[in-house]
Amino acid sequence: MAGVEYLSPEGLRVDGRRPPELRKVQARLGVFQQSDGSAYLEHGNTKVLATVNGPHESTNWSRASNDSAFVNCQFSMATFSTGERRRRPKGDKRSTEMSHFMQDTFEKAILTHLYPRSQIDIYVQILQADGGHLAACINAASLAVMNAGIPMKDLVCACSTTLVEETAILDVNYLEESAGPLITMAVLAQSGSIILTQMERRLHMDHLPALLEAGAKGCKDVSVLMNGFLRSHVTDQLAIQGIPQ
Repeated sequence: MAGVEYLSPEGLRVDGRRPPELRKVQARLGVFQQSDGSAYLEHGNTKVLATVNGPHESTNWSRASNDSAFVNCQFSMATFSTGERRRRPKGDKRSTEMSHFMQDTFEKAILTHLYPRSQIDIYVQILQADGGHLAACINAASLAVMNAGIPMKDLVCACSTTLVEETAILDVNYLEESAGPLITMAVLAQSGSIILTQMERRLHMDHLPALLEAGAKGCKDVSVLMNGFLRSHVTDQLAIQGIPQ
C-alpha cells in the first residue's frame, strides 16, 4: 500500500503502538450456553466468537480413529465483519486454509488419545475483522476448549508479526498486514514449544530469526493475558456458586 507510513520517525505505528506492543486484548468465557465451551475474544478491533462441542460420537466415520479423537475445526467470517458486506461462499479457499491451520494446531495440543472413536468440534467466527485473524481465532478457540473442560498439553497462545523497515512488529492489524511478510505463530504457553508457524509472502532467511524471536515474545505476552482471563472466569464461577476461595 503505497504512501502509508507504517512507522513514524518517533517509532510509533499507525495506531500509536510501539513495535513490540500488543493491541488491547479482552475475553469472556462461557458466553454461549448451548455449547460445551465457548469464548468471545477481542484483539483490538478484531472480534471473534469460538464454540466447542464434544467429545461426542464421531459423525465422520471415514476420519474416526480407534486410538484418538478427530478434531473438526470450522472457520467462518460474518457477512458484516468487514466493510465489503459480501457473503463468502461456504468452503472458500481462505476459510478452508484457516480451518486447516486450526485443526493442525489443536490436534497437537488436545490430548486426543483420551477420547478414541470420538469427535471434537471447534467452530470459530470472525465478527469484526481488523487483521491478525488466525492468531485471534486460535486464542479464542484455546479459551473455548479450556472452558469445555477438554484436557490439553497446555494453553495454546498465538501472535502475528511482520517486518517494517527492518523492525519486527507484533499483533498486526489489517493495515499493517500489507507491510511485509506476515508470520503467525502458535506455542504451548509453559514450554514455549512451537506447534504452528504460518507465513504469508516471501521472507529473506536473514530476517527469520528476528521475526521468530519477536513472535515468541508476543505469544508469551498473550499467554499472561489469557491466563488472567481463565483465572477471572474461575473466580466468578466460584462466587456464583457460593464456594469460598
